[in-house]
Amino acid sequence: MLGALHDVAQGLPAAASLSSLAGGFALWASVSEGQATRFESARDLALLSAAAALGAASFIGFAPLLIVLGRAGPELTLAAGAFFVGYLRRYGVQGAGIGSQIYIGQLLAFGAQLTVGDLPTVAMAGAISAVAAIIPRMLSGPAEHPPPAPATSTSHSVELSMGLQAAAAAVVIVGLDWLIGLTEAAWAITACTYVIGNSTSGTLDRVRRRIVGTAIGVPLGLALLPIAAHAPAAIWAAAAFAMVIYAMALPERYDIACGAYAFTLIVTLAAGGEHSIPLLVARAWETLIGGSLGLIAALLLFPIRTYRKENAT
Repeated sequence: MLGALHDVAQGLPAAASLSSLAGGFALWASVSEGQATRFESARDLALLSAAAALGAASFIGFAPLLIVLGRAGPELTLAAGAFFVGYLRRYGVQGAGIGSQIYIGQLLAFGAQLTVGDLPTVAMAGAISAVAAIIPRMLSGPAEHPPPAPATSTSHSVELSMGLQAAAAAVVIVGLDWLIGLTEAAWAITACTYVIGNSTSGTLDRVRRRIVGTAIGVPLGLALLPIAAHAPAAIWAAAAFAMVIYAMALPERYDIACGAYAFTLIVTLAAGGEHSIPLLVARAWETLIGGSLGLIAALLLFPIRTYRKENAT
């Protein structure tokens, strides 16, 4: 709502993207935040919003330099974000959230096709995101969260291996997009980024759960396509409810969370006017590609044999 206000958006070069950017920053900041007190939550939500804006700005800064590599060149920026998703987990819940937000910011900037002239819009989106995420947290009661699982000692950094695995899989996906063309390469990169776990067995489990969840969520979303054009309010309400399920299920039931997110993506695309069945179905098969490449990277590149409880992001 703030992003849609004329006085707020006036003069911004990408004003049409302001609300969606700020909403995306705030949504995923709220999902990633994991503190128990209002003050700590507000602090982290501000940091997470800033991290998303930083991620978007990094895409804007590096994408023009990579366009010389061809159509898929700017997607290589997402590989850097994928690395941070894994590597920054070494700093606990806060670090995991910041790494995820950097990637989310890059992903949103990539989807909106932002350019250098849109940096003021990104900064404003970060500010609006912090306000939008902090206010409801201040109105809610303190939340109980389990402490992060202690790190186990290994011969090399677990988080560094996770980051390198995700980045390597992302680079391979960019190469595939350059060679054969993918419908939405960013979907496959996102899948490989978030299936990487802190053990090889953990990655295998997350791949299985993500594929199963997506295979259920996509058909459910497609089933609502006939009413998307006639009842957009109902579609957005269903998407909001699915995101509640996503946030509740994420810590323990990754399969349900992935199904809820896949459903949300499909119905929101449909509500926004996208009704191409091949494009919407691509969500399922590109998740399969991304998950499979993430698993291959986990098996071949610095495989992690030790196990600790998943810190889901």
